[in-house]
Amino acid sequence: MSAGEKTMQFDRRSLMAGAAALGAAAALPGAARAATGFVSKRPPVAKRRFVSKAVEAEIARVRARIADPELAWLFENCYPNTLDTTVEIGTLDGRPDTFIITGDINAMWLRDSSAQAQTYVHLAGQDPALRRLFVGLIQRQARCILVDPYANAFEKDPKAKSSLEWSQVDVTDMKPGVAERKWEIDSLCYTMRIAHAYWTHTRDKTPFDDLWSQGAKLAVATFRVQQRKHGPGPYHFQRQAVAPTDSVPMGGYGAPTRKIGLIHSMFRPSDDACVYPFLIPSNLFAVSALRKVAQLHRETRGDEAAAKDAEALADEVEKALHEHALVPDGKGGKVWAYEIDGFGNWIFMDDANVPSLSGLAMIDAARRDDPLFRRTADLAWSDRNPYYFEGKAAKGIGGPHIGLDMIWPMSIITHALNSDDDAVIAQCLAWLKTTHGGTGFMHESFNKDDPAKFTRAWFAWTNGLFGDLILDLERRRPALLARTY
Repeated sequence: MSAGEKTMQFDRRSLMAGAAALGAAAALPGAARAATGFVSKRPPVAKRRFVSKAVEAEIARVRARIADPELAWLFENCYPNTLDTTVEIGTLDGRPDTFIITGDINAMWLRDSSAQAQTYVHLAGQDPALRRLFVGLIQRQARCILVDPYANAFEKDPKAKSSLEWSQVDVTDMKPGVAERKWEIDSLCYTMRIAHAYWTHTRDKTPFDDLWSQGAKLAVATFRVQQRKHGPGPYHFQRQAVAPTDSVPMGGYGAPTRKIGLIHSMFRPSDDACVYPFLIPSNLFAVSALRKVAQLHRETRGDEAAAKDAEALADEVEKALHEHALVPDGKGGKVWAYEIDGFGNWIFMDDANVPSLSGLAMIDAARRDDPLFRRTADLAWSDRNPYYFEGKAAKGIGGPHIGLDMIWPMSIITHALNSDDDAVIAQCLAWLKTTHGGTGFMHESFNKDDPAKFTRAWFAWTNGLFGDLILDLERRRPALLARTY
């Protein structure tokens, strides 16, 4: 088998599509689900990877407020999915260690692991076991950054070679412990965000030791290097792949740019290569994340120098964004571009993976009521976005990673989280209820006309995000949970 054929066969997402997923969908059609009374899809208690009393109490409390039996069933299945199936708790060098896989891929993505854990962080102050999980995760992520700040995914064994078939022949500087080495700004941003959330909810300084400080400072330094003011920097990546989005042009350094203070990203949060290296949602995320890590340096360690360094970079990137990344919306206004090159070329589109233009508010990269964000998100949810699809089953956003006509539930969840319109949110809940393909879980994507055709039957990030939506509605729109769909 050639390297190109291997890449096609073992592509991260497409690996999980097809017969196995469709078989799972067919195994429980609608009538059968009704007959079973929506039997829990969670593993038996003895087989759950991690159990939190606080999370179990939260499930019981919120589930009791959901009138629609299928939505309640989905919440009970999805919300604890990360803890039930993806967490590995241990110790490393005598300290807590937490390794969280994405689901059906046995590796830890910095982005996914952070987002998966984020859904439980508000409960960490109530549960010592949950606090230990977060301490271990923050420490593990710091270790990963110190192994390689350019990698997006890691092996549990820091000395192991990548176990991912598609990474075996990548032309890049692979290191032991790295599963995949796609440079994505958001990977480092997510580690800053989850650490800040843990500190905000617990005021526990335990994970913020010298190891964490070294990793956090290296992350900021990597952002500075990838402004590329003094040359292309050390990162390059190429892959022998059938899909062009799996590799990086121009010798692995990406398309040309004018150096304007923004941070280069070779890949999007979908793990697809950028067309133009200034990925605007990720640069906006970096501004927010840098200010969060500055607060951590200042409040947990009294490190004013590190705090000011992060804040200075945030200010520089924010200024460059406002000077270069606003583009016409076709209606006389301005919106954020998706990618730019600094020479005046830009792309407007959106991809369901967060950070996206639609998901900026979710990650504190924009205020929900910011008119610029609202205009941008509205335009992304329209035919101005080539990856916005309308079908018999639902409407939503996908992306190049899976291809045309495949809607990501993540985009529907994001649309609902952005909305203050009960009718819009209700429609999103109805779509989510009717597009899980009979499995009781959210997926990576589903066909706009046939939700039985979906990818990734076990995708913990979206399961947790669905839980976040239900928790959000329980707080701000409880009447929407007190009805059926």
